Amino acid sequence: MAIVNFMNNSPLPMQVTPADWPGGYWWHWVFFTVILIVFVLVMVMGAIYIERRGLGRMQSRLGPNRVGPFGLLQPVADAVKVLLKENIVPNSADKVVHWLAPIIAFVPAMMIFAVVPFQNGALLADLNIGILYVIAISSVSTIGVFMAGWGSSNKYSLLGAMRNVAAVVSYEIPLVLAVIGVVLMAGSLSLNQIVLKQDIPFILLQPLGFLLFFAAGCAEINRSPFDLFEADQELVAGFHTEYSGMKFAMFYLVEYGEAIAMSAIITTLFLSGWRGPLLPPWLWFILKILIVFFLMVWTRTTFPRARIDQLMALAWKFLLPLALINLFITAIQVLVWPDALPWILIFINIAIMVILILLWSKFFKLGWGRIEV
Repeated sequence: MAIVNFMNNSPLPMQVTPADWPGGYWWHWVFFTVILIVFVLVMVMGAIYIERRGLGRMQSRLGPNRVGPFGLLQPVADAVKVLLKENIVPNSADKVVHWLAPIIAFVPAMMIFAVVPFQNGALLADLNIGILYVIAISSVSTIGVFMAGWGSSNKYSLLGAMRNVAAVVSYEIPLVLAVIGVVLMAGSLSLNQIVLKQDIPFILLQPLGFLLFFAAGCAEINRSPFDLFEADQELVAGFHTEYSGMKFAMFYLVEYGEAIAMSAIITTLFLSGWRGPLLPPWLWFILKILIVFFLMVWTRTTFPRARIDQLMALAWKFLLPLALINLFITAIQVLVWPDALPWILIFINIAIMVILILLWSKFFKLGWGRIEV
């Protein structure tokens, strides 16, 4: 039986980027800081275009096709439009909180990429607790969202912000439990080391963990069908109802920036990151991010928006128990095979995932047709 060794580096030759590349500590920080800012902004513009064109195809309509060839310049036109809009602040709003909220929400979304490797060693800072840093810093954006709802002095905005806080608190638990399963298999908290341990992508050995992380991540970053924080039929636009101009644009950047960040983390934890044949490592990394983001777009057009009680019930009654079971099974497998995991576990874990989801979906209901309290 073939054995998958997760405790040693890949036998494939992988060139390591020096920690001070391109030469010197400060040059390294300046270079990668600029690269990360440009990367995030370009990827956000690409994500906006991909989602609009993708939704158009899936909903039998054209999508953007006027500004530039095939509508490629539509994100640029949107950026110019919001820059030219007037910045309106409600008279009763808390001016300081209202102004700080988009900044506090935007900065953490950028900081996540500091520990994400684009290839072996090519990252801003290779922290030995990289995944803990990601989990901690990603939660800070919630403070900015709550500040936006509170500072706007609008009850609809406050309700949308409170929904965001409740969802983040609820879905953070199954998300972290899914991450722990990956950490147990990799034996490291460093994102770069987690990628190096994936001689085979962890999505095959942690299929249930991948689904749990994907669902919980989409709920945390306000992606459909979990976008209850800005439900048009009840909250107008949720926490950013009272924002316009550049401040609104920053929240718009946060939404797509978090989607790209979540896609990058999923790629790193479950899809072997930048590793792949033939193509350059950084190109593999970008392609995998786009595939994961397209999956988010696909789910947006496929599933209807859930109610808020169904959203909370899914976290506590479905994802949390499955995350605990998945962690228990993973821990047993790592104890039994501390140095090598047999290939047969790929098929066993996929079967376990299917059985658990089918059984658990029959065990309880999410309250379809009635409101749960």
